[in-house]
Amino acid sequence: MRLDGSHEALHPHRRRPLGAGQRVRGQLRSVGEPIPGAELLAMARELVGEERWPELLERRSCDLSRTVAGARLRINVLCTSRGVGLAVRFLASFKMSLAKLNLHPDLLRLAHAQNGLVIVSGPTGSGKSSTLAALIEEINARERRHILTLEAPIEFALVPRQAFIRQREVGRDTPSFEQGLYDALREDPDVLMVGELRDPETMRLTLNAAEAGHLVLTTLHSASCAEALQRIVSAFPAEIQGGICAQLADSLVGVVCQRMRFMESPGLRAPECEVLLGTQSVKAIVRQGQFFKLQTALETGGNDGLFTFARYRDWMEKRTDWQTPPAETAPDEMPAAEAPLPPPRRAARKTADVEMKISPGDEDLARILSELEDE
Repeated sequence: MRLDGSHEALHPHRRRPLGAGQRVRGQLRSVGEPIPGAELLAMARELVGEERWPELLERRSCDLSRTVAGARLRINVLCTSRGVGLAVRFLASFKMSLAKLNLHPDLLRLAHAQNGLVIVSGPTGSGKSSTLAALIEEINARERRHILTLEAPIEFALVPRQAFIRQREVGRDTPSFEQGLYDALREDPDVLMVGELRDPETMRLTLNAAEAGHLVLTTLHSASCAEALQRIVSAFPAEIQGGICAQLADSLVGVVCQRMRFMESPGLRAPECEVLLGTQSVKAIVRQGQFFKLQTALETGGNDGLFTFARYRDWMEKRTDWQTPPAETAPDEMPAAEAPLPPPRRAARKTADVEMKISPGDEDLARILSELEDE
């Protein structure tokens, strides 16, 4: 859902209130009456909070998540030529699983890996975060492992079952993905979930974590599995891309690229996937940096569990046991309430220099220190 409005505090030349749009099955529709700009600005300020409001004014956008009436929302507050606006995404509140998301059961092998790199890719709105949460929940339901997540913001509140889970939000619990990844290597995780690969430094640290023996799950924007891997390599300078290809080949468990497709028969949207697993032939191609050969590997790797979009579509059309979200959207369990952190300490105010005279024969050090403290 998208809400836009205008307000003289941000854009004095735009004062006409604007309406809201809601995306249903991929189609954007107008909904509701126009919202006055002042009301929308007040709504945005309440959501962001006074502590992060200066950040919005500086960056002109802010990401956050909230739970409202039992529903989890991911919200982006942004400034546009029309004024302040909100992009709100409703997140599924039922307990995630591959079956409930109507994904192929073979994807469970990605959650069974003990170490390496798993990438879930696709365009915006294709369900990458839901698939990542489902893989984490599959591990959580079966294995006693330490799961650490780095997200911006936290989307799905995970309830520990068999696993021990720590969720860290970038901007609130750690200043950046880079710092969170540096910290993670000292926090003994078995499974590390990185919300998104956004820059070369995050990519480098993620590859290092996967090579160090952790199972790392992450997301990336791309239109195919080959493009996802190529985007990682091309983010680095040409002189080190050979080493990055070797790292990627050594740690690769699998790549899932998905896009949403509306199925008329059950009347719901489900992810249509391309699945690339780290077989010996795939790793050899990645090591050589010959990503154009991955399409051939996908087409000939059906017996190894690899799926092209066409092969996956055939499986979807033959499927009959579709899962539909429960009518009751409230979650079965909620994680323990979070205790708010104390506000950061303010830097000590610099005081004016005070001149203190000490006589040549004055050796009373205790008295001198006492007077300095009083000053």
